[in-house]
Amino acid sequence: MTKRLDAFRQSLSSLEIDAMLVTDEINVRYLSGFTGDSSYLLVGPNETTILSDGRYEIQLASECPELTPVIRPPSQLMIDLVKQVLGDSGHSRIGIESSVVSLSQYRQLGEKCPEISWIETTGVVERQRMIKDETEIETTRGAVSIAQRSFQSLLPMLSPKWTERAIAHELEAKMRFLGAESASFKPIVGFNAAAALPHYHPGEVFMPTTGVVLIDWGAKYLGYASDITRTLSIGKVSSEFERAYEAVLAGQLAAIAAIKPGVEGKEIDRIARGEIEKAGLGNKFNHGLGHGIGLQIHESPRMSSNCEDVLAEGMIVTVEPGVYIANDFGIRIEDDVLVTKTGCEVLTTLPKGLDDCRLVL
Repeated sequence: MTKRLDAFRQSLSSLEIDAMLVTDEINVRYLSGFTGDSSYLLVGPNETTILSDGRYEIQLASECPELTPVIRPPSQLMIDLVKQVLGDSGHSRIGIESSVVSLSQYRQLGEKCPEISWIETTGVVERQRMIKDETEIETTRGAVSIAQRSFQSLLPMLSPKWTERAIAHELEAKMRFLGAESASFKPIVGFNAAAALPHYHPGEVFMPTTGVVLIDWGAKYLGYASDITRTLSIGKVSSEFERAYEAVLAGQLAAIAAIKPGVEGKEIDRIARGEIEKAGLGNKFNHGLGHGIGLQIHESPRMSSNCEDVLAEGMIVTVEPGVYIANDFGIRIEDDVLVTKTGCEVLTTLPKGLDDCRLVL
């Protein structure tokens, strides 16, 4: 955390601010290691203060022993604690996270602290979070491992007696049993036509004896997320499905092969999309290719046709092309990929060939 705070402080002078008031809970956790909520960080050139309440006094001492805690009593509002701490700090130009602070909060800050110049900033901590350090990379490996082992232990159990919702719940239970604090998002399980809905909610639908099963899941481990999708076939499927599957796989493999530092995310998206377009299915790939993962399931960088993010060593991104045929089937293949010094490393190791993903009930 000391290294993260030092790196963050270096950005303050370029923003022409005296200090930064960090109010986003995820950003507070990233910079401090504090896993609670309802707390702010005031990061100055030489000091960091964490503003919280009595519920977390012991936890703060344990998780953030190097930070200066200021604890408000039950009778004091957070806005009044901010006024108190800023008055003691001597700072006059304070950066705020403009995408996090609401209009009403901004007005309150202006009313309570009229002597402070509030400087809007955007994505300062988030840009730093894009590059994972070794601890974050190893933790993400753990999240991927838990997700994969859970999936592998689930497959032999499946039969036509299972519903979409039961599979989703069982998968989350297995991840928790193996050490996850939770799923990193609600698992998506869709059969046949439901697989064509990228953000489908599993229902009380029983598994078919022939057709398609799409499962999108991930584990949250020590705060960090994994995100994987596999599309399985059961029994005899159509030649259209097989052709589409091979196109999606070709797009994913081509995209992964192109990942390295200095390449724009939109270029990786273009490569994957080009392979799918060769099969005449370009209009059936209706979302971006991928996104960063970390303390949140969707982070920067993004890999899509309208995004300017450039890949750099230490980023972890998903690569998840898909093809969706309404009222018939959907296909998505998703892996988690670490950008390395010279290329990339695919953290996900589950098989994904068409024959590998045939489910025998």
